[in-house]
Amino acid sequence: MSDKQYSPGPEGGATPDGTTHFGFQQVAEAEKARKVAEVFHSVASRYDVMNDLMSGGLHRAWKVFTVARAGVRPGMKVLDIAGGTGDLAKAFARRAGPTGEVWLTDINDSMLRVGRDRLLDAGLMVPTAVCDAEKLPFPNGYFDRVTVAFGLRNMTHKDRALAEMTRVLRPGGKLLVLEFSQVAKPLRAAYDWYSFNVLPWLGRKIAKDEASYRYLAESIRMHPDQPTLAGMLEQAGLARVQYFNLTAGVVALHEGVRL
Repeated sequence: MSDKQYSPGPEGGATPDGTTHFGFQQVAEAEKARKVAEVFHSVASRYDVMNDLMSGGLHRAWKVFTVARAGVRPGMKVLDIAGGTGDLAKAFARRAGPTGEVWLTDINDSMLRVGRDRLLDAGLMVPTAVCDAEKLPFPNGYFDRVTVAFGLRNMTHKDRALAEMTRVLRPGGKLLVLEFSQVAKPLRAAYDWYSFNVLPWLGRKIAKDEASYRYLAESIRMHPDQPTLAGMLEQAGLARVQYFNLTAGVVALHEGVRL
């Protein structure tokens, strides 16, 4: 797999002719939402196991760093978008305490049910909602923090989603985006081999779904790189934008503040 075999699309994710990318395929915008939904319905029950196997457990360290950068304090209102199985929401709920308000949301109800049940098992009553990040059902300036971990790359119109995340932030509130990104150049050949050989194999053996994990590898390559995504946060209206490369750029945490 070489850098020349794929080319990320427009920053927003869609093209003027109404198509967008689903991995390396070009599909109609409406079709992408359905295909992404199928991926996560398929992998929901094995999602955490696969995350541990694929990252060697590193995804836990990446999330710990994100939680630390969020700096959630008692009484804060936090929105976790594409929150999946609830790792971040659980950590935020414990920090926000009984006077805080932490929402776990996801567009995929299968993932959301897994997250809701895990939070209940941990003794946490967190409000949950199935919602589209491009059309958030929350008022302007409601949240102190908004987070999205490993979900932005699956959104059709990333620019619209980022604008919505900014809209629901109060002045002084912070958006944090944790996402797979562009790995350091010396590691790209090895990372490509791992992504397009080991990940689909793990998907086939553990989740019984090779295609979904091949899509995962492709979707990472189509996602904007670190500087491009930083520019998108600024275009959405955020200031003090910065990013942190984690594990040599395998993942990056972007953050910005609404002034």
